[in-house]
Amino acid sequence: MVRDGYIYGLSLLMVAGLLAWATGSWIWPILPVLLAVFFLWFFRDPERAIPSEPGLIVSPADGLVTETVTISTPDGPRKRISIFLSVFDVHVNRAPIAGELRDVQYHKGQYMNAMNPACAERNERNVVTMRGEGIEVTFKQIAGLLARRIVFPFKAGDRVERGQRVGLIKFGSRTDVVMPAEAELQVKVGDRVKGGASVIAMMTAGVAEPSGPRRLWADSASVDPDEGEAR
Repeated sequence: MVRDGYIYGLSLLMVAGLLAWATGSWIWPILPVLLAVFFLWFFRDPERAIPSEPGLIVSPADGLVTETVTISTPDGPRKRISIFLSVFDVHVNRAPIAGELRDVQYHKGQYMNAMNPACAERNERNVVTMRGEGIEVTFKQIAGLLARRIVFPFKAGDRVERGQRVGLIKFGSRTDVVMPAEAELQVKVGDRVKGGASVIAMMTAGVAEPSGPRRLWADSASVDPDEGEAR
């Protein structure tokens, strides 16, 4: 379980105990007890079997695939997968590939519904770009309507392994993954995925890492009407 679960859960159980002592009744403590059970369940952090085959990109989050699209960026076309996390999903995030964190950018923002496409540019979000296994992958933690905090304890220069726990988005949220256009998608809209365990794309051959100064396109990419189409 994530540490936050113990903090919220045990705090609410203490409140329930104080209410029971102060009122002499078990009716008033029912609500904080139910909330404590919810938080303990919400912040669960199950173990996952991480695929070890080369060239695989795994899901950074549990949830529902809501979009697979080709986008246009200053560095050329890329593929993007969007995953919606409801309050019933595990909210621990995992690294989609093994590699070095080349860039981490946190942006304050609004708290629009995570199903709204505009939330990717307007909501609170954390954009992480990784390079490893011959490719560059960017994943974006996006806070949703109920989310109020994104947790990401790593910084640029750190190295993580595929499927490693890297962060958390509290309550409803969305995660986007941007990958090379050559990636072969293994999921479609409507599929449910599990962080670290579900393969969302694979590279049949290594892709050279971009050369020269990296342009920060990940937070402003748009759908290319000629190249791309939602699937």
